[in-house]
Amino acid sequence: MMKFMYPIVLLLGKLLYAQNSKADTLNNFTYSQLKNKFYESYENEDVFKTKLIAQCYLNKAKKEKNNLQIAEGYILAHFNENFSSALQYIDSLAIISKNINGSLYPTRTYLMRGNLYFKHDYLKKALDNYIIALQYAKDRKDQKQFAYANINIAYLNNYLGKYTEAAKTFRYYLYNSNDITNDSQHNQIRVSLIYCYIELGKLDSANILIKEGQTSSFTRKSKYSVSQYSYFSGYSYLKQKKYKSAITELLKAYDFFSSIHDHNANYALYSLGKSYIGLKDNNKAVQYFIKLDSNVQKTNKTFPQLREVYTFLIEYYKEKNDKEKQLYYIDHFLKVDKKLDEQFKYLATELPKKYDTPNLLQEKESIINDLKNRKKILYVSISILAIILLLVLFLYFKAKKTAKEHRKIAQELIQNIEKRNFESTTDKKEIPELPLVPENVKTQNAIIKTVPEEVTVSILKDLEIFENKQLFLKNGITLASLAKNMKTNTAYLSETINNHKGKNFTSYLNDLRIDYVLERLVKDKKFRSYKLPAIAEEIGYNNVQAFAVAFKKRTGTTPSIYIKEIETQQ
Repeated sequence: MMKFMYPIVLLLGKLLYAQNSKADTLNNFTYSQLKNKFYESYENEDVFKTKLIAQCYLNKAKKEKNNLQIAEGYILAHFNENFSSALQYIDSLAIISKNINGSLYPTRTYLMRGNLYFKHDYLKKALDNYIIALQYAKDRKDQKQFAYANINIAYLNNYLGKYTEAAKTFRYYLYNSNDITNDSQHNQIRVSLIYCYIELGKLDSANILIKEGQTSSFTRKSKYSVSQYSYFSGYSYLKQKKYKSAITELLKAYDFFSSIHDHNANYALYSLGKSYIGLKDNNKAVQYFIKLDSNVQKTNKTFPQLREVYTFLIEYYKEKNDKEKQLYYIDHFLKVDKKLDEQFKYLATELPKKYDTPNLLQEKESIINDLKNRKKILYVSISILAIILLLVLFLYFKAKKTAKEHRKIAQELIQNIEKRNFESTTDKKEIPELPLVPENVKTQNAIIKTVPEEVTVSILKDLEIFENKQLFLKNGITLASLAKNMKTNTAYLSETINNHKGKNFTSYLNDLRIDYVLERLVKDKKFRSYKLPAIAEEIGYNNVQAFAVAFKKRTGTTPSIYIKEIETQQ
């Protein structure tokens, strides 16, 4: 779960936090008093009041031309804005803080930007900003901000499933705060550690912390915090297979989070579905998973456990023989899986390289400084260097092997195209038409035939025109738009393509485009000189990434290597 271990958004805004004051109007409050009231309203989910206080704070700072407080005002103002507006405030913070002396900036700016990206599920950019902040904090010896960066990076380790590493960080700062964290921050760290313990199977430790959190004075003041602990109590029951108790607690959490449109409602829905699966009530589980899917489609916010949700929904409707629902959730699964896969691959690569490895090297340096035996130092150094060397060699040869395979594929493609072109110019014999239904499709027993025969013939003629006139190169073609042009419906068109082309619509469209570009690149030297984005646009793709993915899937190599091999041979 991601947002239950949400980056410490309030940490950074509370560095200059002060005691509350009893004043009559906002305009008469000091900066400290305004900030106190802001965070009090923020924790009670009073969006209107937080925006009002933030604007008052910013206006006061601008009127007094106080750059430090203007920067604080931008931070307050960004909390309850949409992503675009919040990012503008952070950009303004970066500009105004350039003239502020001391160790606070620019570290704080990068941390705030990282938190914003994390909040809106842009995990790659969140990591990059946290790493930059970490380096600035380290260079300026700012212990607080160094701690905040480490804690927020721990949330990313949690996302990757590195619960042991994340728990180590959370546990350290929970019990060794050294005046770094206040009550709110302390509570957030405790919540994060609870989740790690549950996932690691340390349920006794998790339950102790849950009871500690439920009885804390901070929790009693915050409905949000109460609901968080209800969720974790239910999640713990779920892991213990006490499904009825889990449902009771999870419903409390869901009722609150859904009432304020908070993303944590999705995690409650996931756990409720899992609880009903445990009770063998799949129909009830599906109801909660459908609600979860609806939320995901609206917000595009994902978390790894969604794979389980869509797998369950697909299998459920497969058993019901509801093919439309199967396809519906397969499409949603592929969309979510692609996003999760991209995030996971990036974080799995960059976290060790940018965070774990530097930390490991720092630990190594400390160990070496403490060692008195030079022989041990030598052995440790040689071992580390040997491992690094082996790793580098492995990656090098793997990259060379992959490149060689890609070049070989490209060469074979070029030879096949040139051979086909040569045969087409020398052999005047008419080439027999391919059968309407591919042989591999004919042999399958599960062909769906609901389209009237005369409609099928009409669609196939239209598809022949579509291919011969190369209409597939137009940008923005969809199943719906093509069906409309052919004066049929999407179901008929989809079924005809599946049965007679042996593939779905997306694969059919991509294969036509890639087959076209393979041959044109060989024949047209000018076309080869185009940049990849221009080639992608020429054949109907909105961006070069979509083109590259389709090309690799169709051919097994990349556009760049293919073009390079053509140039080499000609």
